[in-house]
Amino acid sequence: MGRPRLRGPATTHLDSRTLALAADDPRTPLIWRIRVEDLRRAIDGLDLLEAAVPGLAGRVDHGRVAVAGHSWGAQSASMLLGARVLDADGVPGEDLSDPRVGAGVLLALTGLGGADLSPFAAGHFPFMNPSFDGMTTPALLVAGDKDQSALTVRGPDWFTDGYTLSPGDKSLLTLYGAEHSLGGIAGHRVAETTDESPEHVALFQRLTTAYLHPGDPAWPAARTALDPAPHPLGRIQSK
Repeated sequence: MGRPRLRGPATTHLDSRTLALAADDPRTPLIWRIRVEDLRRAIDGLDLLEAAVPGLAGRVDHGRVAVAGHSWGAQSASMLLGARVLDADGVPGEDLSDPRVGAGVLLALTGLGGADLSPFAAGHFPFMNPSFDGMTTPALLVAGDKDQSALTVRGPDWFTDGYTLSPGDKSLLTLYGAEHSLGGIAGHRVAETTDESPEHVALFQRLTTAYLHPGDPAWPAARTALDPAPHPLGRIQSK
């Protein structure tokens, strides 16, 4: 399956800080699913989005769509690629994948649930119990090798489960020394980070952009440039 050239719009999810949703809102238990529906709605409305942006009309290939997200956003995006949520008995839930999506960029994608979750995560986020068996859509995953999360009893390798356990065309960029914000991508107009690194941000910006341009020499060139570097910022592996 070819990778797309289009990177779509960002969405404002129900749990966004800008909306200040009350903690006891009855929709909270289903926010994980509402977020997936938000992404579908953005794809459904590409005609409207294209018409609303001056100079964009006629320049969007609606047949080449990618999704991207960070952390919980990556979890939401992964559902469109074929990841599914397991119920308490380990049975995969509904398949929410979208055939219109040809690729994904998953930044700090959370890993397996069950015994791998911390008590806090198990008690507050029961939906964090994914199966990656059906995540067949091509994707580039990015993880930090110092990303020690309070959501898991494992180490930073937890954030590589989506690569290790999914089939098909996948690549994994591991950033050396990076924590959960991967050098500083906490959110739009958000300055907070625990591991500020413009070099890391510039690297994965370059690599993710190249990844979404199939056939462009920038992707293989960017990959090979990491190997001989005297002090590489990370490594890439593919399958």
